[in-house]
Amino acid sequence: MSENNGSYFKGLFIGGLIGAIIGILYAPKSGRETREELTRKADELLSRAKEEYEKNKEDYEATFKRIQDVRSSIKGKASEVEEKISKFAHSSSKTVQDRKKRLKKAINAGVAAYREKQKKKRV
Repeated sequence: MSENNGSYFKGLFIGGLIGAIIGILYAPKSGRETREELTRKADELLSRAKEEYEKNKEDYEATFKRIQDVRSSIKGKASEVEEKISKFAHSSSKTVQDRKKRLKKAINAGVAAYREKQKKKRV
């Protein structure tokens, strides 16, 4: 963005100089009138350059504020996501442990039932 601004002001300055030189060379006016016109044109050029500077300064400040807002929003969302993932991981771990215990109990009950059945067959 700053490269474009630099190029713009450079072009504006060079164009102003070329226009001034051509105006002087082909001016059908007296020296005094030409100087007055050059002064007026220089003032206009300076005024336009100041306007562009202020416009770009405001755009930069607005963009910077938006970036800060987005950054803080992203930080907030990242914290929320991190918290949800942590809760989910803890919940998943607890669920896995509970299911593991239930499976172990079921296997133990199945083994006990099988052994009991085998005892009855022998008797």
